[in-house]
Amino acid sequence: MLNLATIHEAIAEVVPDRECLISGSQRFSWAETTDRTRRLASLLRSHALGCHTPRAELKGWESGQDHVALYLYNGHEYLEGMLGAFKARCAPFNVNYRYVEEELRYLFANSQAKAVIYHAAFAPTLEKIRAQLTQVRLWIQVADASGNALLPGAVDYEEALAKAQPDKPEDLSADDLYILYTGGTTGMPKGVLWRQEDIFRAALAAGGTPKTLEGMQERARKRPGPRALPAPPFMHGAAHWVAFNMWHVAGTVVVQSNPRRMDPDDIWSTIEREQVSSLTIVGDAFAVPLLDQLDAKSYDLSSLRQISTGGAILTAARKRELLTRIPHIRILDALGSSETGAQGSQLTKAGQAESAVVTGRFELAADNAVLSEDLSHTLSPGCGEVGWLAKRGRVPLGYFQDEKKTAETFPSVEGVRYSVPGDRCVLEADGTLTLLGRDSVTINSGGEKIYAEEVEQALKHHPSVYDAIVVGTPSQRWGQQVTAIVQLRKGEEADEAGMRRVAGEHLTSYKLPKVFVYVSAITRAPSGKADYRWAVQTALEALGLQ
Repeated sequence: MLNLATIHEAIAEVVPDRECLISGSQRFSWAETTDRTRRLASLLRSHALGCHTPRAELKGWESGQDHVALYLYNGHEYLEGMLGAFKARCAPFNVNYRYVEEELRYLFANSQAKAVIYHAAFAPTLEKIRAQLTQVRLWIQVADASGNALLPGAVDYEEALAKAQPDKPEDLSADDLYILYTGGTTGMPKGVLWRQEDIFRAALAAGGTPKTLEGMQERARKRPGPRALPAPPFMHGAAHWVAFNMWHVAGTVVVQSNPRRMDPDDIWSTIEREQVSSLTIVGDAFAVPLLDQLDAKSYDLSSLRQISTGGAILTAARKRELLTRIPHIRILDALGSSETGAQGSQLTKAGQAESAVVTGRFELAADNAVLSEDLSHTLSPGCGEVGWLAKRGRVPLGYFQDEKKTAETFPSVEGVRYSVPGDRCVLEADGTLTLLGRDSVTINSGGEKIYAEEVEQALKHHPSVYDAIVVGTPSQRWGQQVTAIVQLRKGEEADEAGMRRVAGEHLTSYKLPKVFVYVSAITRAPSGKADYRWAVQTALEALGLQ
C-alpha cells in the first residue's frame, strides 16, 4: 500500500542531507523539504482540514477529503503545497493561472476548495471573487516580486510555516486522493480523481523505479537519482509528474530562475549551472525557441543526458536538430493523459537511420489497448481500423462530482473497465501505435475525418513555419474546411503553395489546408499545448465569420 507522502518521507529517512529541491537560488535538502511540508500539513490540520470519509463509503466520483487549490507559478512552494496537503490527508489540485475571473469562480466552486495557496501576484484577482468563495476556510499567500499586500484574513506562507509544528504525518492511506483538473483548452475543466497508489503505478514510477518502500530506500542509499528540470508549469500534470518520478528514485528537482515564462537562456543556463541531467519540454512550442537560443549563445550541456517531451507534437525535424546540436542525448517522447497516466513511449538517439526519426509512433505500455469505434471490443494489430486509445487496470476513480462524464469516459468493454479520454489511433501490425490526435479537435470535411495534429505536424516540415495550429471553419461545400493558423519565422514570407506541397509529402490531398490565417504569434497554454478555443476564435474573426 503506497502513498505519495509516505514514499517521500521514507526516502528522506535514508538521504536527509542530499539535495531534494532547487528553486532558483534556494536549495532544500530532503530533511528540509520534509520539515517544511510537515509544517504545512500541521497548518492545514489546524483549520480542521483533512480526510473525513473512508473511500469504501464513497462512489468513484465522490471525495471524502478536503481540497486545497494551488494557484501558483512554478517554485518550491508548488511541490511543497502538494506534499504538505498529502501529509494532511487533503487533496491538492492545480489551478490554471491564466484563468479569468469567470473560469476561476467555476473551478473553485466545482472543486469545493477549502484552502487556497496562491502567489501574491494573484491577490488582486482573488480579491474580486473571494466573497463568492464562501467554502474557503484558509487563504495562504506566497510573497513574490509583485509586492502585493496580504489579503484580509490571509496568512503569509513563510510566517505560517515558521509557527507550525513539524509533526510526522499519521494514518496516510493508499486510498488518499490525487486530483488533476484537465480539459480547460477545449471545455470547462474536470477534476480527475485517482487513488494515490494507482497514480504512482500508472504515472509516477518510471522504468527502474522499485515498487516497494524498502526497494526505493535501498536504491536511494546506493546512488543519487537524476537532476531533472521540468520546464513546463507544474499546474499541468506532465511537469509535476516528472518531479515526483525523480523524487521516487531519490533525484533532485530543479526549477529555473525565471519560471513565470518560457525563457530559453534561463533554461539552458540552469542546466549548465546545476548540472541537470534530464530536461522536460512540451513539443515544438518549447523546442523551437530553445534551438534558436543555441544559435545565439553557447552552453556547456555535457551533463544533459535526456530530453523528454509530451503533451504536444515534437516534430521529426526538431528531433533531428536537437540531436545534431546535442548528439550525446536521447529524446524520450512520452504518450499519456490525465485520465490514463503513461501509455506509450518513443526513444530517439543520434545515429539512428533517417527513417527511424519519426513522430507519433509509440511502443505501447502494459495494460493499454485500442478499442473499436463503437467501444464494443478491442482491435487486433494490423486490422487497419481507426480506434480509441484506452487504458485498463490502474485507472482513475472518475471525475469529481460528475457521474455522467465518468460513465462516458470510463466504460466497461468485454467486462473490463477502461479509461478512454478521446485519442484516436491505429494499432499497426507490429504492435506499435500511430497516434492521430484528440477526437475533440477533429475536423469533418466532406464526410472525411481529419485530425488537426497530423496536419500541424505536416505543415511544420516547411522551413518558413515557426508554429501552426489547425482548426475547422465553416464551409458551404465541405461542411468544415481545414484552416491553418500560421506563425512564420522572422523575415519569411507566406508561401501557401509551398506549404501545401511540403505538407502534401506527408498527407493525402483532402487533408491539406484550404485556408491560411497568419498571426504574429500563436497563443498556447503555458504548458505549450495548443489553445484550440483561441485558434477557432482567431480563424473565425480573420475570415469574417464572427
